[in-house]
Amino acid sequence: MASTYSSNLNLELITTGEKAGTWGTITNNNLKQLEQAASGYISLDIGSGDLALAISQGAESNGKNLYLKLTGTLAANRTVTVPDNFERVYIVQDGTGRSNNNYTITIKTVSGTGVALPPGSTSILYSDGTNINKGILSKSYYTIPANYTAVDGDQLFVNTSATGINTAATVTLPASPSVGNEVTIIDSGNFAASNNITIGRNGSNINGNAGNLVVNTNSASFTLVYANAARGWVYKTTKIS
Repeated sequence: MASTYSSNLNLELITTGEKAGTWGTITNNNLKQLEQAASGYISLDIGSGDLALAISQGAESNGKNLYLKLTGTLAANRTVTVPDNFERVYIVQDGTGRSNNNYTITIKTVSGTGVALPPGSTSILYSDGTNINKGILSKSYYTIPANYTAVDGDQLFVNTSATGINTAATVTLPASPSVGNEVTIIDSGNFAASNNITIGRNGSNINGNAGNLVVNTNSASFTLVYANAARGWVYKTTKIS
């Protein structure tokens, strides 16, 4: 009877009495793959295109590593896909350069949904075999180069002074947010009174109001958290005055 393969790592499972003279090699290969899953690190350049991770039968492959560091300078939105039907945990670090653009990185399964990575973040993500889900997020701060569409977990410096964008700016909140999603906005240029920062609601209420939020006070800083459909995005922390 031919070997079968495990459901999460595609390890070769030897049938009793089979693989005479080769079981040692197969076992060693399995141990190497277990090592990848337990502590493997790989750097993956996604600057030039999307990336499809592999979880190959009975062999080491990039999708079996625990820690994925994404690198490269983005020239467009990028998607990293994980094969369907495998339950896996990943630590994903965004080490890419986004230069003066708002390009996004999404980690998803081939057929399901996924997670958009905040710039510079490190996240623990898991696949349930159908979708990629967010576990724990280590946030980083990002200075937006122009108008920007936020993702859950973003911590954004917005500098509308002459040393930054040098004009009013709009930060658009995530579409279709989930309860508990957060976005932090900081007027890092101390110039919002002159060049306002508009928070685009993107279809959701902000503090119960169906209108955008205009920040026109210097040095404002606040975190919005999505509460529910009626209240929408509400202040978690704020310094407006």
